[in-house]
Amino acid sequence: MSKRWPGKTVIGLTGNIATGKSVVRRMLEHLGAFGIDADGLAHRAMSPGAPAYKPIIETFGRWILTPDGRIDREKLGKVVFADPDALARLEAITHPIVLEVIDLLIRRSKQKVVVIEAIKLFESGLAERCDSVWVVDAPPDVQVKRLVEKRKMSEEEARRRIAAQPPQSDKLARASVIIHNAKGFEDTYRQVREHFDKLVGAPAPAPAVTAPPPKAAAKPPKGEAPEEEKEAVEKAITVRRSGPEEVEQVAAFISKIDKTSLSREEMMERFGQKAYMAAYTGNQIVGLAGWQVENLITRIDEFRLAPDAPVKKVVSALIEHIEKGSNDLQSEIALLFLKNDTPDEVRKAVMAAGYTPQTASDLKVPDWREAARESAPPDSYMVVKRLRADRVLRPI
Repeated sequence: MSKRWPGKTVIGLTGNIATGKSVVRRMLEHLGAFGIDADGLAHRAMSPGAPAYKPIIETFGRWILTPDGRIDREKLGKVVFADPDALARLEAITHPIVLEVIDLLIRRSKQKVVVIEAIKLFESGLAERCDSVWVVDAPPDVQVKRLVEKRKMSEEEARRRIAAQPPQSDKLARASVIIHNAKGFEDTYRQVREHFDKLVGAPAPAPAVTAPPPKAAAKPPKGEAPEEEKEAVEKAITVRRSGPEEVEQVAAFISKIDKTSLSREEMMERFGQKAYMAAYTGNQIVGLAGWQVENLITRIDEFRLAPDAPVKKVVSALIEHIEKGSNDLQSEIALLFLKNDTPDEVRKAVMAAGYTPQTASDLKVPDWREAARESAPPDSYMVVKRLRADRVLRPI
C-alpha cells in the first residue's frame, strides 16, 4: 500500500521499445486498475497552450514547429536522442509537469490499484513512488518484428532505435515482476493475472444468484406472445464490461455480426488494445462496443447490435455504461465512430444520448484532434460528447 497515495497500490510499468508495455497496461485495466500513460501525458504537455509548449520552443527554437504551430515530435526527437544534454533539458521541462499530473490523477482516482506506464520510470524518479515495479521483456528479434509490422519502420531503423535505448538488462535487474511478452496474448495475460492476484489478492468468487420463479400468466390468443413476455424481453437488458475471460462469447458475436471467423487468438489480441462493453438479454449478447480511454480521451471504434435487438434500449444502456467507465477513468471527451452504413435508428439513438456529429477539424483541443485522426476506422463518421468541463493539461 502506497505511503504517498494512501489507500492505493501503485504499479510502475516499464520496458524498452516494442516489448509490449501498453498491452500489459490494458490487461491490468481489464482487471480493474486505473491506467496512466506517462509518455502520452508528456506528449500532451507539449501541445499548443499546454504547460511545456512555450518552454520547449524557448529552449529549442521555433524551427521545431509544424506549419499549424504544433511541436514536431519527430524533429525534436532527432535533436534530443542524438544529444544527451538536449534530452536532459527536455526532460527537465516535461518531467515535473508529468509528475504533477500523475499525482493529481492518482489522488482523484476511485480505483484502489493504479498502473503507471513509463519508459523512463527509473530515470524520472517514478519508480521510487511505486509499490511494485513491473518490467515487460521481449527478445530483440520480436521487438524488431513489432516495429517493422506495427510502426512501419525498416529493419535497420528498428534495430537502431532498440540499440539507442538504455540496456533492457538494467531495468530487469531492478524489477519486482518480469512479464515475458513473446509467446502470445494468452500467455502474457496468464502472467499478468497471476502477478496481479499475488499483489492485491485474488477476487472473491461471485455469489450464486437464483432468479425467482416467473408468475403464472393467462395464455394469450393462439399465435401471439403475451405482452408481459414481450416487455420482459425488452426490459431485461444488462450491461457489463467484457474482458479476456469472455473471449469465446465476444468473438462468436463479432463473427456472427460481421459474417467472418474471428479466432480466439485474434480476439485476445483485440483485448490487448481495448475493452468491450456488452449488452445482454439473458445470457445472449445483443450489443457490443469496443472502447478505450487513452490519455483521458474515450475512443469508441466498434459498435455492433444484433439484428433483433431493441435499438433504443441497447444503445442507451451501452453508452451509459461506457460513459460511467470513462468518468471513472477521468476521461474528458468521448469520440464515437459509427460506420457510414449505420442504420438511421441507431444513429438517432446515439444522438439522443447527447452526441453530435463533428469532424476532427471541428475539435478545438489539439490532442482531441490528433486522437480523432488516429482513431477513425475506414468508412466511418464521428460523433462527439464532452464528458467533463475541466482539463488536466488545460491551456495556460
